[in-house]
Amino acid sequence: MALTTEKKQTIIQQHQVHDKDTGSPEVQIAILTERINYLTDHLRTHKKDHHSRRGLLKMVGQRRGLLNYLAKTDVTRYRAIVEKLGLRR
Repeated sequence: MALTTEKKQTIIQQHQVHDKDTGSPEVQIAILTERINYLTDHLRTHKKDHHSRRGLLKMVGQRRGLLNYLAKTDVTRYRAIVEKLGLRR
């Protein structure tokens, strides 16, 4: 199941940099994290769903690329989003 429109809007509002922001790295990382968490739970029950596993790995790689970009351009924003989403434990 994909993210509902309301859930996506709340994620965007929580992580946006300015009022009309929908595509900043922070927003994209937050949306990807939500989808990754959902798929991780899905794969715990459906262990043989290899098609979804491939999609999960692609999303993880995409999020990693966005995090690397953010770390290179603005370290404070990178640290803030990592802390907010609890990615590094």
